[in-house]
Amino acid sequence: MLKKPELAGLIVLVGCCSNVVFLELLVTEAPGIGNLVTFLQFLVIASEGFFVTMDFGRAKPKVPFNAWIKLVVMYFLVSVTNNYALNFHIPMPLHMIFRAGSLLANMIMGVVILGKRYTVEKYSSVLMITIGIATCTIMSAQSNKIKSSEGTETDNFWLAVGISLLTFALFMSARMGIYQEVIYSEHGKHPKEAMFFLHALPLPGFLFLAPDIYNHLVISFNSTPLTLPLINIQLPCMLVYLLGNVITQYICISAVFVLTTECASLTVTLVVTLRKFLSLLFSIWYFKNPFTLLHWCGTVLVFSGTMIFSDIPKLVLQNFAPKEKTEDTKKTE
Repeated sequence: MLKKPELAGLIVLVGCCSNVVFLELLVTEAPGIGNLVTFLQFLVIASEGFFVTMDFGRAKPKVPFNAWIKLVVMYFLVSVTNNYALNFHIPMPLHMIFRAGSLLANMIMGVVILGKRYTVEKYSSVLMITIGIATCTIMSAQSNKIKSSEGTETDNFWLAVGISLLTFALFMSARMGIYQEVIYSEHGKHPKEAMFFLHALPLPGFLFLAPDIYNHLVISFNSTPLTLPLINIQLPCMLVYLLGNVITQYICISAVFVLTTECASLTVTLVVTLRKFLSLLFSIWYFKNPFTLLHWCGTVLVFSGTMIFSDIPKLVLQNFAPKEKTEDTKKTE
């Protein structure tokens, strides 16, 4: 029988990978559906937090309400921008690779805001990530040019807008991480409470996006019927994908929370990196997204840089080293 950490790792791989698959199915049907997806994810996670974490509003918050406001604004902007970027001809593999490059933004923000200094190894790994993202971005623009013989300049303009949005979200996410550390250092770590407030407080902000959300909800209801296996019921395919996306998002976030509390940071980094890589492979294979040799080179640079920055090779060697020593001492005895 699987132990709790092993089960959490397996659920992260299955839940988070499935979440990306449902998102790509939705984007294939309606590229501008990002706002609706983000709203439903926030609504479900906030509702669960209100019932369970906050005990129907009876539980007293452990962190002052004012401390969450700045973090909530940043989180709302990051979430909406990341999903809205898909509306600007951003291929899903490039979207995944870009988000895997968060270490680049974290390092720059750490140097600029906190005055941190890193080793040559860390700077080299971030340079690898930067080159990898740049390579994939350029190749995606080239693929876009080949796909559309007419209106190439317009298509590449919107691709550039999408990349700008992803870049903004990347750096805003890094800034959010720094501010989150400040809150935790002052008031202690309360991840469940943070998860509730980060998803509940931004809900009024979706009123500004209400026309777009309503429009895509109508599109979802009018989508092609899909026959569900076993129960033989027909439902609009996009509603099925939306339900799958929201459920797997909740499973994914909950499993990552368990993983971070039960496992070492090495294990968490390995599982999350493996999840991103598997999602990328599935997207290329199942959705037949264009992926050239240079795309692969860029991908290898991004994920290798991430592993080196996280000290995974060094930590793996350290984990094996004591075992070898104990075996040697046993032999001598």
